[in-house]
Amino acid sequence: MKNSMFAVLILFNTLVAGLNFPIGKMGLEFASPLLLLGLRFIAAGLLMLPFVVKRPHPHEPVRWLQIGMIGLFQSALVLGFIYLSMKTIPSSTSSILSSTNPIWFIIFSTLFLGIHYRTVQWTGAVLGFIGVVVTTQGFSFQFHIGALLALFAGMTWAMATLLTSRWGKHFDTLVMTTYQMLIGGAILLIASVFFEQPWFALDKTQLAKELFVLAWLVLMSSIGQFVSWFYILKISDPGKASAFLFLVPLFGVLSGWLILGEELHWYVWAGAASIGFGIYLINKPRQTPVSSISADLTVLPHQQ
Repeated sequence: MKNSMFAVLILFNTLVAGLNFPIGKMGLEFASPLLLLGLRFIAAGLLMLPFVVKRPHPHEPVRWLQIGMIGLFQSALVLGFIYLSMKTIPSSTSSILSSTNPIWFIIFSTLFLGIHYRTVQWTGAVLGFIGVVVTTQGFSFQFHIGALLALFAGMTWAMATLLTSRWGKHFDTLVMTTYQMLIGGAILLIASVFFEQPWFALDKTQLAKELFVLAWLVLMSSIGQFVSWFYILKISDPGKASAFLFLVPLFGVLSGWLILGEELHWYVWAGAASIGFGIYLINKPRQTPVSSISADLTVLPHQQ
């Protein structure tokens, strides 16, 4: 792939990922979080279904269970925690804290899989946690529920990445993406009935804006971002692509400020910079081959 094309695709994908936070928060003005997410993923999955129906599908029940588990973590838990967090904290703060998923990934894969990582990757993890502490300074280091939910999103995102890294090779990428969204959407709709008071009310005076938000969440956040990200991974080096994920919290902070007018304190900028640089170090490709065991930290796209 030409460097110019790679740069355009990376910029598009990370910019969409950052914009997903303030636009998602705008969606919370006319719908409850879990219901909005459930409808979004069901709509996106149904739109993709005609394009994957003739592609290779899994036959063993255990493979469908694996897709269901990925849908539970990636679409239901990750996005559920993110949208619930944005009810009480700014979208910029949610984007920073939920973007810690690469940090949790190396911790979970070390604990559960015994994988060894380079010093530079652990340095990135430490910087990331420093960024979390700095970012949450505005809450006086208390366990603010919104900040805690955003961190849970990062943790479950790491688990989703871990599951996908182990099981994803068994599936056609588009097939897995489509069905995990449909399953995740169904889980969210059920959860909406039991864990919130579901509501959806379009305002005629705000109809154009609300339709734009819905179209963005389905077409850009769910379909466009997934397809572009997997295309990047298919035709370029995954390590090189993942190294640019530090841009996501940066774009999340900037778009929250520009679109929603969220106030940006010094600790938000400092936390975003520390977490972003930590993500860069964690995903930094090797310069020379080494014999020690390591892991591919390529993560699923930010589909907020």
